[in-house]
Amino acid sequence: MQARLHAKVFGEVQGVFFRAHTEEKANSLGVTGWVRNLSGGGVEVVAEGERKVLEELLAWLRKGSPSAHVEKVESSWEKFANEFSGFTIEYG
Repeated sequence: MQARLHAKVFGEVQGVFFRAHTEEKANSLGVTGWVRNLSGGGVEVVAEGERKVLEELLAWLRKGSPSAHVEKVESSWEKFANEFSGFTIEYG
């Protein structure tokens, strides 16, 4: 079943290559979407794919990259929109 995951990750997740590691993990899982920094210090992720695979990504987000310290993850499931062709880091 196709789904869309929207997650916000909080803790020490900026300046530790969290976005790059997230992009790498998402690509290895074959999901599409994006990751970006939030102005308040967290990271936001929107990803689409098979729900089971997105659950793997969510579990990874709760742990984080090697240098990160994840304190909290807020997540929600949304309707699959088939909006993305790949997984990218958004800047700006």
